[in-house]
Amino acid sequence: MSPIPSLPSRQDVLRMARSTTDITGQLLDTAGNITRIAVNTFDPRDGSGAEALRVLREATAGLAEASASPQAQEAFYRMVDTLTRLGTSGAPLATHPVSEPAQVLLAALGDSLLPVLDAVAPAVEEAADALGELVAAGSPLLPAAAGVAAGLLLVLTPVVRAAADVLRDTSPELRRIADALTATLAPLVPLQVALAERAATVGAGVVRASLPPLADLTETAAAGALAARPLFLAGEEYLVSGLEHLQPLLLAMASRTGRVARSAAVRVSAAVSPAADRGVVVAVTPV
Repeated sequence: MSPIPSLPSRQDVLRMARSTTDITGQLLDTAGNITRIAVNTFDPRDGSGAEALRVLREATAGLAEASASPQAQEAFYRMVDTLTRLGTSGAPLATHPVSEPAQVLLAALGDSLLPVLDAVAPAVEEAADALGELVAAGSPLLPAAAGVAAGLLLVLTPVVRAAADVLRDTSPELRRIADALTATLAPLVPLQVALAERAATVGAGVVRASLPPLADLTETAAAGALAARPLFLAGEEYLVSGLEHLQPLLLAMASRTGRVARSAAVRVSAAVSPAADRGVVVAVTPV
């Protein structure tokens, strides 16, 4: 008779509830960030929303037209057939004895990575928030980026088609190259395995011998860094103070450069756009 499993304790229930609450909060925060980015991207008030929707509609229409062609449908059918064959042939690997070491390795990697993920979680959250703000601030550039991407795709389409035609016409030669490479590399695999085993043995010995001096060197460097920390802080303070003193000068230079550029642009536009009436004199005043 199998023993009855014990009920979870109050601490276990509280821990599971707290973990569930934390995960739910993170999911809600992520959903809020995504929603905010989407709203800022498609906001019609700044003029970028309508342009982004127009580019999205054109891209969707182009994809629909391209996917409706017989060549695209045949390619889709081939992809589905290939994935089906891979799934059918790869299903027995899950119960193969070779998969047990792989599962043990994955479990060990997961146990080792969990503390690392817990440690870097705050930094990842801060980076995600900063990235979301950056994307929201750069949303007006999305239409231009979409146009550039569409232009690049149009430029690359003939190159890809030509490459496909060349590969299709030279398939016998490619098969000969593959057979020759296979025949050449197959005898070298056992030698490579033996060399890899020897290299692993030598490398393990080198690592064992170098880790104690490396640990001593790291401790010494850490102690030196702690001792020089006030110097680093003072240097950073001087650097920031210098940038603060240079800020008015840089702003003045930028403003003056902008005025000169606007004046030059007005003069160039007046020079390349002659007036319709020859009797009218155009006077250009810098802004």
